[in-house]
Amino acid sequence: MKMVIAVVQDQDSNRLSNALTKAEFRATKLASTGGFLRAGNTTFLIGTDDDRVPPLLNLIRDNCRARDQLVAPVSPMGGNADAYIPYPVEVEVGGATVFVLPIEQFHHF
Repeated sequence: MKMVIAVVQDQDSNRLSNALTKAEFRATKLASTGGFLRAGNTTFLIGTDDDRVPPLLNLIRDNCRARDQLVAPVSPMGGNADAYIPYPVEVEVGGATVFVLPIEQFHHF
């Protein structure tokens, strides 16, 4: 048995959630916040059998796409912010960060 932890951008959350339900994967959805862009994310916790991990990873890959987005950088901490002119920066957002962990025991009470 494996625990799959998938951190996805909020824009991909509903699409992935619907796909997981359709493919009969049970998941727990948690709201989370990214550190770099301070943007909303959704973290999915999915317990599954070892042989279902490859189809699950394909499902996540198909429903969570990376895209480019213009963001305004955060003003510097301390110092004189009057001289700081934030120029939008293009960064890649979206996609999914996925961790696959072995599970020694599983209990359902």
